[in-house]
Parts: sequence; structure tokens; C-alpha cells
Amino acid sequence: MKQPLLLALLLLLSGCASLPENVNRSVSLALQDTDDTAIAHYLAAELASHPGQSGFHLLDDGLDAFVARAALAQAAERSLDVQYYLYHADLTGRLLSSELIAAADRGVRVRILLDDMGLSGQDNNLLLVDSHPNIELRIFNPFTRNRWRAGQFITRMGEVSRRMHNKSFTADNQLTIVGGRNIGNEYFNADLTLVFGDLDVLAAGPVVKEISKAFDAYWAGSLAYPITTLTGGQASRKQYAARVAELHAYVDAQKDSAYLKALENSVFRQKLKNDALHFDWGKAVALYDSPEKLSGAVGDTSLQLIPQLQPFIDATKNEFSILSAYFIPGKEGLEFFRGLRERGVRVRIVTNSLASTDVTIVHSGYKKYRKDLLRMGVELYEVSRPPATVSEEEKSDEKKYEKSKTGSSGASLHAKAFVFDRKTLFIGSLNLDPRSIEQNTEIGIVFKAPSLAEEVAKAFDNMDKERVFSLHLETMDGSEQIVWKGLEDGQPVRYTTDPHTSFWRRLWVNIMSWLPIESEL
Repeated sequence: MKQPLLLALLLLLSGCASLPENVNRSVSLALQDTDDTAIAHYLAAELASHPGQSGFHLLDDGLDAFVARAALAQAAERSLDVQYYLYHADLTGRLLSSELIAAADRGVRVRILLDDMGLSGQDNNLLLVDSHPNIELRIFNPFTRNRWRAGQFITRMGEVSRRMHNKSFTADNQLTIVGGRNIGNEYFNADLTLVFGDLDVLAAGPVVKEISKAFDAYWAGSLAYPITTLTGGQASRKQYAARVAELHAYVDAQKDSAYLKALENSVFRQKLKNDALHFDWGKAVALYDSPEKLSGAVGDTSLQLIPQLQPFIDATKNEFSILSAYFIPGKEGLEFFRGLRERGVRVRIVTNSLASTDVTIVHSGYKKYRKDLLRMGVELYEVSRPPATVSEEEKSDEKKYEKSKTGSSGASLHAKAFVFDRKTLFIGSLNLDPRSIEQNTEIGIVFKAPSLAEEVAKAFDNMDKERVFSLHLETMDGSEQIVWKGLEDGQPVRYTTDPHTSFWRRLWVNIMSWLPIESEL
């Protein structure tokens, strides 16, 4: 009797109301006539020198990544298109929101498209932002309002459990930032107790138009709801003015903070000041899932990004290097990697260790495949340490915010990148796990820029053993066991269980690995 009663209660709490009709939306597309903007003039000479090619600048540091977004918002004259899975109302979220509002005040058209996963309780704030005449905000694949969100994961399983994981930030249809970062302190080195090692790329040239085309597809998609449609209300001018005043006061209070000083002294900021920003150039293509993937059948490859990557994988002859924060190959993935190894391709994979991952349950799916991968000769590496704790005294020193490279000590890996034969590079939001491949939507850019691909490949070559463990199979007491090898305080270390984890955490992960939940991880 208890189970039917519980189900009835869940239905009552979360399933008794449906979403409003998503009609009468305004129609808009990326602006094409932006060749007279300041950004276009800034890029004109280099674009003329590299006809048909796109330019790329890696953003592998959190401070640089935030400054780049702020700089695009400040430089934009016509449009800003902003698409994110998560957008936190923390320090960096408020700083960036201030820049977006300032751009809108200058007359820039701002379109903001957010997934609904992290927006619980934020509707009033979103309505206030949307009330600006030059800002339109839409929510992708929304939860039903005024109903219990957690219950909807049961009553709307297969709908709200599939999310828009895309991340892009495009200014004047001339420059775009694509990669693994959401908007939040942990992605931009603003919270030193939780630092995500991540990777974005600032792109110019023809590929920007492709990213804008992807944004337009999602913006016009049937799952993109104007916030006013969802809430059935609008904010007043008085409410907007009061909230903007609060935001300006908050931002003004940060001007002398250690974090803003660190932003001002960031490498990217100095390059901008000295007109020394360098782009690598090459052919590029934007790859992205169809927005209809979330409402289509799971496994429909016609809607997926992965098949678009296949030609680049098929062309790989010697080396395939993978950076994936969440990695669950599955049985099909094992056969895929086996095929690569059989044709002589070296495969290197860097992912999170149990100690460094921020999503422990994902590790329960990954750990089942480590031995099989090692047996076939795949090289496995795991980020070695959990996020570090930082004292209040340390937080007051801007030097503490300086470079925290992808995979660094004290960081949880969040980057997603692939290098094909040290010549071609993919950077985007795609993890190699079932959720990214089959459930969520993703985006990324593949570019043939050998100098840049070689730079990233060398980062694999020179992985710091203080920061990354290498995994090996050894026979002990007649059975194969995984051994983790690395350095700590300059001394070689060797572990036979997941390093820096408790017995209870390992036990919990082992129990979770027995459950038939891999397709949802």
C-alpha cells in the first residue's frame, strides 16, 4: 500500500499541471550586418590574411576565461547571444550580468538562453532581467512552475532528465567563446575552495557564423520558453530599477576586492591592453546536437553530435588524446577503443579520480571499464587530488587567484577536449559518457590548427606527476589489480586503491556500480 500511496502523492505534487502553450514568441536571428562594428574592424586585417579560415585563442585559465567574456560584453555594439547550462547568481554571475545589462543600456540586443536545471527559485530575477527592452530571456526545457521539481524527475522522467548542456557566448556575430565552462565562481577561479580545471576557446572567422546558426536553432526551438510565458507575469519598471541598483551597489563593493584585482592583472587583460592577443588560424567546423534531441527518441543518431565527429576519428592514424571530466565508455565505447588500438592508434585519456570528481556517482560507471581499457593498451590518467581548502587570510591575497591550469593540483577536472594526430582539436561541452552522447545536447568546435593541437598534445606529453596519476595493471596474489603511480612532495608514490579516498566512499561507489543506471550517468 505504501508504494502506490507515495506515487499518488508525487503525481499530486508534481504532475497535476502542464506547461503553458509556447506560442506567440518573437522571431529573431543572429545579426549578419555587423562588419562595421569595432570587433569586426579589430579582426579585419587578420581575417584578410587568412581567407576561409577561423582564428582560435585557448582560454585554459579561469581568470582569462572570465575576462574574455567581460571584454566581449564591453566591446559588443550590436548583439550578444548567451547560451548556458548553468548560470549562478554568485560573484562572477553578478559581475557578468552587470556587463550584459550595461551592454543592453548601450543599445546592444541581448538574447539569453538558459537551461532550467539550475534556476530553481530564480524566476523573479529572470523576469527582472528580461524586462529590459533590449534583453530577451528564454528557458530551455523548463520544469513545470509551482510544482515540486524533484518529483518531476519521476513524473516527467525522460523529459526533464534530459538537459541543454551547451555553452556559448557570442558578440556581434564576430567573436565567440565555446567550451566547458558554465557561469559560476568555480569555473573562473573565484572560489578557491572549489576550482574547476576547464578549457574554452575564443574563436573568430567563419566558424562564428556556425555557432550563431546553432544558437538560432535552439532559440527558435519548441523547448525554448520565454520567461514571461512560463511565469505569466512581467516585472515593473520600479522593481527593475530597484534590483539593478542593488546589482550596481554589489559590483561597486567588489572594486577593491582581491578577485577583481586578479582579473585586472590577468594574462588575457594584459594582452588586450598591449594589443598582443594571438590567434592560431585554420579550417574549422561547429558541431552540435539538434535541439530536438531532447524531445526525440534516445539513440536517434540523426539528432546527435557524435556521428559528426566520426570522420575526424576515422581519419586518425597515430594518436587520439582525450580530456573528459566525466568518462563512461560503455560496452560500445570499449569496442570503439579496441578498434583504435587494433589499427595501431595510441589512445590517452585523462579524467577525474574518485578523489577529484565533483559527481561521485559518475565514477561508479567509469570504474567498471578501467581494467578492460588498460588491458587493450589504452593509457589512463586521473587527476590526483581533491579540491583544496583555502583560509580566509589566503582569500584576501589576489596572487592566490592566479593561474590554475586544467588538471592542476587542487582542481576538479571539468574540461572536454580531443586531439586527433596532434593536428586537429575539438573543444566543447561534450563528455564521453551516456548522458552527453544520448541524453543531453552539446556543442563544440573542431579546428585544424596543427600548432594549437600540438600545444595541447604536449600538455598530455608533459603531464605533471604531482597533478595526475597514471594507472597500471599489475598481478598481485594471482589477480590483476590497478595501481596508481605519481609523485607527492617530489617523491614517487604508489597506491593500490583509489588515492585519497575513504573506505566508505569506495564502498558506496562499488554498490552504485552494481545498479542498472549507467544510461542516466
